[in-house]
Amino acid sequence: MRDLIAPSCVVAGTLLMERVPMFFSRLAFTLVIASSLTLVACASERTPVRKSSTVRVVDDFGDSVEIAPAARIASLSPTTTELLFAIGAGARVVGRTSYDEWPAEARRVPDLGPGIRPNVEAILAAKPDLVVLYAANDNRDAARALRAAGLRTIGLKVDRIADFKRATALLGAVAGDSAGAQAVVDSVQRTLDRVHAATADLHHPRVAWQLWDTPLLVLGSGSYQHELIEIAGAENVYADDTKPNTQTSLEDLIRRDPDVILTDSSRASAIRRSSRWRGVRAVREGHVLAVDDETSSRASVKLGMAAVTLARLLHPEASIR
Repeated sequence: MRDLIAPSCVVAGTLLMERVPMFFSRLAFTLVIASSLTLVACASERTPVRKSSTVRVVDDFGDSVEIAPAARIASLSPTTTELLFAIGAGARVVGRTSYDEWPAEARRVPDLGPGIRPNVEAILAAKPDLVVLYAANDNRDAARALRAAGLRTIGLKVDRIADFKRATALLGAVAGDSAGAQAVVDSVQRTLDRVHAATADLHHPRVAWQLWDTPLLVLGSGSYQHELIEIAGAENVYADDTKPNTQTSLEDLIRRDPDVILTDSSRASAIRRSSRWRGVRAVREGHVLAVDDETSSRASVKLGMAAVTLARLLHPEASIR
């Protein structure tokens, strides 16, 4: 995979124009300056890009933001930090959150604190020319403060696989390596396609993915994890709820009667020991499976690995690569 995502030199202006419909379907990507979008992108040589090469996007806060290639990026989301390193732009990252621990090189980047309600003063002190925030309501005030201080700031919320693709493409553009970004997307997509093909003709068990104990939260259909369930050859019994997660009751779970309960390793042990959960057929039959949090915790460069791991968990009888 490293070869696939290595930095490479391309004339990226035309490529970026061609990819606009694909990766900004949700961001409502709007070109403002169409004069000379000729980004000569070379992450390995860090070829400078003309400052006039800018685009305007509506980010996931709903704000109109002008985006230009950036040399110093404060990435206040583990997902975007992972993506920047995967693209080959890790050297441009001058700040991260306390939770950005992958890849290992990211730990050497200065820790600017939390990604939710971040420390604006710490971000300003890092002197970035671009700040990437997680587009949560709790971060709106920080975005306004950073923009008021003259910092270009964009909010991204990566909930679905399509969001991963458009975010990667955007970060590739601001890092000056659209080709490297596309290589990351292509590598992940090939793995997802391979897993989907391998599980297409297998029996698809009906699953419920428990996310939290009290209140009881399960996975709805508004998340990349729901998409992973389908790619891995299963059906989500809460697919009718379009939110990323939904609050439910044990009684409703019993009524929906999943074949398998998915959860993390610590909760799996608790469910297996719980007398209350014995009312769920999947629990009585021993079908409580612990999902690998390391690969499935965010929609980033490990999406392909997450699909492989989940498919192997659900279909131990099959040979899935």
